[in-house]
Amino acid sequence: MFTCGTCWRQFPAGWKSRQQHMKATGHEAPGFECDSCDRFFGSQQAVNQHMTDLKHWAEPSESEEPGYECDDCGNAFNDEDDLRNHEVKQHLYCDPCDRHFQDHNSIKQHLHSKVHRNSTVLCPFCKETHGTATGLVHHLESGSCTKAPLDRDKLYEAVRQRDPNGIISKKLLTWSATVSYEATDKAWNCHVGAYECYLCHRPFSKLGSLNQHLNSPIHQQKLYHCPSSRCRKRLHDSRCRD
Repeated sequence: MFTCGTCWRQFPAGWKSRQQHMKATGHEAPGFECDSCDRFFGSQQAVNQHMTDLKHWAEPSESEEPGYECDDCGNAFNDEDDLRNHEVKQHLYCDPCDRHFQDHNSIKQHLHSKVHRNSTVLCPFCKETHGTATGLVHHLESGSCTKAPLDRDKLYEAVRQRDPNGIISKKLLTWSATVSYEATDKAWNCHVGAYECYLCHRPFSKLGSLNQHLNSPIHQQKLYHCPSSRCRKRLHDSRCRD
């Protein structure tokens, strides 16, 4: 019987019923769940042994890692809508507007305001609409738009050309292109039962999630700073959440 890893509710109706529950609530599946059945375990080693013994490993096309990682907690999702719903419910964060809220009522009112009813900032590549220009920039900079012929480096170069006085971009004497990392099975830490980032020691239940984390802006050179004189915080990407 499939189980929710957040509230531990069980779903006799099966996997699809649990998926609907998780999408509606922002809950997650158990961390070490079998690719093929409803069993889950206390460590990656245990679930790997189970799947090897019973030949429960999914085909590569069925076990692709989720492609959308939450910046706040590291949970990964299969599509952008699931990630955005999670950010709203678990972190009170509106990604299109790049805003945090104090409580669920505040963000609910915001999402039903004219800002979101009249989203007019259109992505020129995938035609997704955003409430603000900041939301569109983050959509492109984070790699969420799979149709955009852009990456973090190209966006930075474009910003630098249009920001000669360094209002938001840093004048870097030693700027180099974004470094690409790839972790392997050697990143598995048996003491914590997870794959470990060797740069910040953050644990991940899946290798693909670790690699997505490694290649996100978080471990890249800080290219920007907040233009506010009260902040001036150095930033990995063009957003300041303070």
